[in-house]
Formats: sequence, C-alpha cells, structure tokens
Amino acid sequence: MLKIGDTVPDLILEAFHNQKIKKVKLNRKTGRWLIILFYPADFTFVCPTELEDAAFLHPKFRKAGAEIMSVSTDTAFVHKAWHDNSPSIGRIKYPMLADPNGKMCKIFGTYDEEDGLSLRATFIIDPDGKVVGLEMHDNSIGRNMSETLRKLQAAVYVRKHKGALVCPANWKPGKKTLRPGADLVGKL
Repeated sequence: MLKIGDTVPDLILEAFHNQKIKKVKLNRKTGRWLIILFYPADFTFVCPTELEDAAFLHPKFRKAGAEIMSVSTDTAFVHKAWHDNSPSIGRIKYPMLADPNGKMCKIFGTYDEEDGLSLRATFIIDPDGKVVGLEMHDNSIGRNMSETLRKLQAAVYVRKHKGALVCPANWKPGKKTLRPGADLVGKL
C-alpha cells in the first residue's frame, strides 16, 4: 500500500480516453502533477456525481499543472459504454483507467478483496512521482473535488517555496501562509 512520500511505480493500463481505447503509461516521473481518482464501479450512483464534478473542474486542475485520471476495476470497454450512455460521464475529458484484475488498486491499497472493487480514494502525485496527498473512505461517501483542487494548489505552493512556507487550514491561493517557526505571512 502506498503512503505519503512513496514513489508510484510505472504501470501500463488500458484506458478509455478521447473516444478511444488505448494503453496509458503511468510514469513515475512525469514532470506534471497527477490526481488519481479511484472509485468502485461504472454504472453506479455516487460515482457519476463526483466524476462529473471532476470533469467540470478539469480545466482548473490543468491550469494548476495537473492531469486527472480515474480508475476502477471495470474494463475500458465498460468505461466506453458508460461514457456513451451517461450524460454526466459523457463530459469526462480525462483518461478513465481500467484495472479489471485490481493490480493498480492493490498497489495503491484501495482494493477491497471482499467486494472485488476499489474503495473511493484520491491520490495527489507530485511531478517526481511521489505521493503528497491521499484520501480514502467508504464507498457510500462522495468526494468534494473543489477540496481536492484546493489541496493540489496548496501542494504546488509548498513545493514552489521548498517548504519555507506552509499552508494553514482552509488556505486558498492568495491567502496568508505560515513560515515554520513563525507567524502568518502576508498575502502572496
């Protein structure tokens, strides 16, 4: 199971992306931020609400320097069928990775052996391939993609300032930050 600070392994998976089924390589070091959204299954109830939310915010994630990828234990063909038949999922422009044998889910620690599905989890990966953020919870609870975007923006900010500045609770770009061992720093 990957944890904060671990480097993600190189993986090649099938994906549905841009109306095509193709191989996607998850590189350890991409030079870009990566948001990986694990979810249990296509054609479900909570999943389309959060994947559509991610689709709406996708341009903001890209502006922040990140790509989004979603992952479930469905096949790429099931992703395509869902994309073709669901108005919510039809809005997705990011790769939908297929992990039918659960290999990637097992590596990331999201695989529920009893159900044969992934738990709902979000990983924020830095440009060097290191995990800098993760969130995992019960499949009945949907995520807040605006909060994921905020966490990404904070991680980008902290990396840019090489740890000299850190972000307090509820921080957003333009708000005050903290200098470790000092008080709040003015708006930057």
